[in-house]
Amino acid sequence: MRRVNAASQRATPAPGSVRQRLAVPGGILLAAAAAFAYVGTVDPNEPGHYPVCPLLRYTGLYCPGCGGLRSAYAVVHGDPGTALGANAVAVLGFLAGAVLWTVWVVRSLRGRPPRVDPKPSLLWVLGSLILVFTVVRNLPFGGWLRP
Repeated sequence: MRRVNAASQRATPAPGSVRQRLAVPGGILLAAAAAFAYVGTVDPNEPGHYPVCPLLRYTGLYCPGCGGLRSAYAVVHGDPGTALGANAVAVLGFLAGAVLWTVWVVRSLRGRPPRVDPKPSLLWVLGSLILVFTVVRNLPFGGWLRP
C-alpha cells in the first residue's frame, strides 16, 4: 500500500490579504442585512407593498416560498413562532444561510478557499423535503403549513 503524506493534501492558503479574502463574504452580509432591514421596515402583511406570488394568484396554490417575506419580517422582529408559522422552510433556509456564511468567513480567515460540495443524495433529500412541504401545505389537512 502506498502512503500519502497528509500535509500534501491540505488546501493551499488563498492568496491576498485578510481584507481581500473577506470582501465578498462582507458584501454578501451587507446585501442580506439590507434585504432583511427593508423587509423589517416595510410590512409584508399590509397589501400593496410587495407583488403577489404569481402561482398563488393564478392557481390558488402555495409555492414553497409563499410566506417567506412574512417569515423574514417576523425574524427581524424577534418572533420565531410567527416566522415558523409563515414559512418553516424559509426559517430553516435563513439558518442554513447563516451557518454556510459563517463557515465561509472562518475558512476565509484561515486562508482556505470556500468549499461547498454537497453530495447528490443530500440535494435529492432537500429537494424531496421541499416538494413534500409544498404538496402538503396545499392539501386540506396541511392548512397548518399555510402562511
